[in-house]
Amino acid sequence: MANAFLFDMDGTIVDNMAFHTQSWITFFERRGQTIDADAFFRATAGRQGGEIIRTYLGEQLTDEEVGLLNQEKESVYRELYAPHLKALAGFDALIAQAKAHGVKLAVGTAAPPANVEFTLDGLDLRQHFDAIVGAADVARGKPHPDVFLEAAARCGAAPENCIVFEDAPLGVEAARRAGMRCIVLTTTLPAEAFTAFDNVIAIVRDFTELKAELLFA
Repeated sequence: MANAFLFDMDGTIVDNMAFHTQSWITFFERRGQTIDADAFFRATAGRQGGEIIRTYLGEQLTDEEVGLLNQEKESVYRELYAPHLKALAGFDALIAQAKAHGVKLAVGTAAPPANVEFTLDGLDLRQHFDAIVGAADVARGKPHPDVFLEAAARCGAAPENCIVFEDAPLGVEAARRAGMRCIVLTTTLPAEAFTAFDNVIAIVRDFTELKAELLFA
């Protein structure tokens, strides 16, 4: 069976969660709502945009209404983040190492297709991945394991042969439910936010801090 590295995208491949949070703040301010940035991140990071919108603005919204609202929020985000778009330190070296070891690479993200395109094509990373699974490909966002199970299946890898890279508690929980080990990037939350998870094998600031023996043993 193949070994696979499954990467969350936002906050993991790119250090962009502050821009997502700011775009949500702007989006809700337009509707007369104020959100606490830290509490909002912990409650929502890894969930799909439509799920978040229904939670905060009402379950009665039609799919069409949710789709338009989500497009508005994501266009605000892309405008904010575009001048800052870059991969997290050490990412390019890690994927080169993984390829040299025959490890499959996949993205498992709650992002909609336009954001996947914006990030992966904007950084010219798409060709490195064996599979890219986004919000459009699975029914449920994290903490459900759907996105990581689908990514692993597309790589031909069993869950126990996968390492997930994440920055959010809901994503680490999704990996746990999928039966996968997880490495946490502290781009957005401190290490203490992840102490309850028994599937976390390392907590690092960026990809330069990872040891080859942990990844390729």
